[in-house]
Amino acid sequence: MQFLLAVQFGGGGGMGWLGMAPLIFIFAIFYFLLILPQQRRQKKWQAMLDQLKTGDKITTSGGLRGTIMALKDDCVHLRVPPSNTLLEVTKASVLQVTTTDEEVKTK
Repeated sequence: MQFLLAVQFGGGGGMGWLGMAPLIFIFAIFYFLLILPQQRRQKKWQAMLDQLKTGDKITTSGGLRGTIMALKDDCVHLRVPPSNTLLEVTKASVLQVTTTDEEVKTK
């Protein structure tokens, strides 16, 4: 009777790794489907922010479209048409740089 209890409760040393395999598999799926693509997007966005220069036309997360007039460490001065209003927005709110090719396609 004691041998049977030992086998049931303490003798599963080889099964510990197999019991962890589904968790490792699930973590690998999350990493390749969620974490890795997000890291790639973040690096691409950061590279885009580093390449900003005056004269670029950008779109912000708030939907503002304008031309960069000046750059600072953490903010951008935009000229927004039609009244040519100057606004200061954070660099983190810049979503994309609109090139002249994209403007021609939309018109």
